[in-house]
Amino acid sequence: MRGTTLLALLALVLLYLVSGALVFQALEQPHEQQAQRELREVREKFLRAYPCVNDQALGSFIKEVADALGGGADPETNSTTNSSRSAWDLGSAFFFSGTIITTIGYGNAALRTDAGRLFCIFYALVGIPLFGILLAGVGDRLGSSLRRGIGHIEAVFLKWHVPPELVRILSAVLFLLVGCLLFVLTPMFVFCYVEGWSKLEAIYFVIVTLTTVGFGDYVAGADPHHDSPAYQPLVWFWILLGLAYFASVLTTIGNWLRVVSRRTRAEMGGLTAQAASWTGTVTARVTQRAGPSAPPQEKERPLLPPLRPSAQPADQPRPPTPPKKPEPPSPPTASALDYPSENLAFIDESSDTQSERGCALPRAPRGRRRPNPPRKPSRPRGPGRPRDKSESL
Repeated sequence: MRGTTLLALLALVLLYLVSGALVFQALEQPHEQQAQRELREVREKFLRAYPCVNDQALGSFIKEVADALGGGADPETNSTTNSSRSAWDLGSAFFFSGTIITTIGYGNAALRTDAGRLFCIFYALVGIPLFGILLAGVGDRLGSSLRRGIGHIEAVFLKWHVPPELVRILSAVLFLLVGCLLFVLTPMFVFCYVEGWSKLEAIYFVIVTLTTVGFGDYVAGADPHHDSPAYQPLVWFWILLGLAYFASVLTTIGNWLRVVSRRTRAEMGGLTAQAASWTGTVTARVTQRAGPSAPPQEKERPLLPPLRPSAQPADQPRPPTPPKKPEPPSPPTASALDYPSENLAFIDESSDTQSERGCALPRAPRGRRRPNPPRKPSRPRGPGRPRDKSESL
């Protein structure tokens, strides 16, 4: 990711955080102030009703009660009655361990002993990666099962001659709807019935749990009056399946974005090639219209050195050569090419054939002189006609 893109993303996240902070402050701060005023009024009313209790003793009592509630104590339990269910029975402890490895951490129950906190450190370091591996496997199987079921529905749509693009959109919508029905709406109604919550409170708990936020203000099975020890373990298995479904949804979205990115790059590459081709065509047309006024283009240099006409094979007609100016004699040098003919036209025409055969043309044996090609008969030179340069050769 580029540095500018990273900075832009960081600025967007910070802006999102500031906007969320302003909204939460505007919504929740008045309620907090109202609750503080009510607590102050109740405290003053209690002190007026019981003048023998001073303000400092009442504050200490309230603090101790708050600490006891944080430790899992039941405020409705007194010396004559016992709680119907312990906060650390096997089902509650199993649910607490599940909230550790899922990184939800509701916070309604906390560890109070040093030995428990020390054990929690190592327990989380081992359990969180283990749960991540389990979550990936369950999400893969769950997503495959849902896609397999939706595949049958796609086949029915294709039999009805529905366009494939519309079928893909319908399958994605069905995948989301089925998952939301199984892991969001159905648990919402279950929690409304079992916990006595409203629909808003139940859907709030479901979303906060499956996003692993876990505030802890609403926790399934936290009421000590629940008698079933298997209720909270069942809730944890629902959390496992719900997190796996959300993981499969995120994986599908990531794959879709990756495919879209590849297609966008391919389309941009095609547009760039088309633009380059159009630019070259326009430039060529402008050059042709300019005519002699346009600057002369530099001639392309041959890739191979000029070839000697003496190496032309006897069975191939010699192309006409333009007249050349006499050059001073140069010392004989060895040719760098190993072809019978070093003419450019011959090389261009026969190199492909030679490469297909996989061998070079045979060379003349040593000690034998190659036959000279037949010379073109000279025309009779009339009076006053200058001597042709080719005749002097």
